[in-house]
Amino acid sequence: QVQLVESGGGLVQSGGSLRLSCAASGTIFSSNIMGWYRQAPGKRRDLVASITSGGQTNYADSLKGRFTISRDNAKNTVTLQMNSLKPEDTAVYYCNIRWGPTYWGQGTQVTVSS
Repeated sequence: QVQLVESGGGLVQSGGSLRLSCAASGTIFSSNIMGWYRQAPGKRRDLVASITSGGQTNYADSLKGRFTISRDNAKNTVTLQMNSLKPEDTAVYYCNIRWGPTYWGQGTQVTVSS
């Protein structure tokens, strides 16, 4: 059983920053990919960024330069630093981890006011 717990969401003004964190626990295969996805009301869940256990990153093209993903393999944590936030970044942000099976966190709300 794998559990993911996200933290760090909240309300921020346009142009501000937020830092999301996610901690994974349980039986975790050492070679894995951790990622962040987001889902706005009425829209599908889309990839924000992902990072392999080897440190290779992948970002949604529209978010490159504003968002940075990082991880701590020893702690099984992944962090998303979000800068220059815009109202359109408002969504529920979900953390996941996968290596065959995929596990999801419960999500954390990010609201960017204009």
